[in-house]
Amino acid sequence: MHKTETSVDYDRMAEAIRFIDETCDEQPGLDDVAAHLGLSAAHFQRMFSRWTGVSPKKYQQYLTLNHAKFLLQKRHTVLDTALESGLSGPGRLHDLLVSWEAMTPGEYARAGGGLEIRYGFADSVFGEALVLWTSRGLCGMGFTAEMGQKVCLEDMQKRWPKATYIQDDPAAATQINGIFSGAETRLLLSGAPFQIKVWEALLSIPSGHVTTYSDIALRAGNPKAVRAVGTAVGRNPVSWLIPCHRALRKSGGLGGYHWGLPVKRAMLAYESARFDAHDEACESGG
Repeated sequence: MHKTETSVDYDRMAEAIRFIDETCDEQPGLDDVAAHLGLSAAHFQRMFSRWTGVSPKKYQQYLTLNHAKFLLQKRHTVLDTALESGLSGPGRLHDLLVSWEAMTPGEYARAGGGLEIRYGFADSVFGEALVLWTSRGLCGMGFTAEMGQKVCLEDMQKRWPKATYIQDDPAAATQINGIFSGAETRLLLSGAPFQIKVWEALLSIPSGHVTTYSDIALRAGNPKAVRAVGTAVGRNPVSWLIPCHRALRKSGGLGGYHWGLPVKRAMLAYESARFDAHDEACESGG
């Protein structure tokens, strides 16, 4: 399949993030990362800054293990006050535009029977992604780096075992481009009532901020159900758009991530970089 310029850039960004993450202890310089990608240092610097809003060197700071603890100390969002504080409002240029609806109990019980789901694989800034959608909205998004295409697709299909699936990779690339260019995205969610509550709580966490599993349990109406929250977070069918990567342990540990901890670290670093770049631009009057 012929790759578009955007797809090639996604490939390069995903590889740059992977390389910086894996060599974080060595702190590779700009020339090292650019050489790894086969690009000039100047070209790579421009491309990376365009995607993340910061230089590769500054981005390295966001990939350290201590960054999660910093986020918990400085940008810990108490979900009941997140909306009142304005953090999730339209003023944040990098906040995602997401609307959603849940399947009815009857639809959920039918396990996708009578539903046509299109799906495909496409490059994203966090590596190859799998997206699934219906006429009512996006119903699945995951990443293949840890488990590969086959297992990733089987994981998603288990959620709607009776649906009809049609592969459409070109349309999947269009879906991915829209998601990462900030286009408004409609979601169709299928889950048990408690899972839906957890996913709704995740949707209220602002970009660049984090919360804890116990806070989510409180918001979902069952403060003691921290373990059940962890399970529901892991069952999130629409990674990135429902930001389960923003859920941390009380200790500041990353916790788990269904699509692999390197992807979670990359997402948190990406959002922190864009958050700080936005704030710096505002302070300088940009």
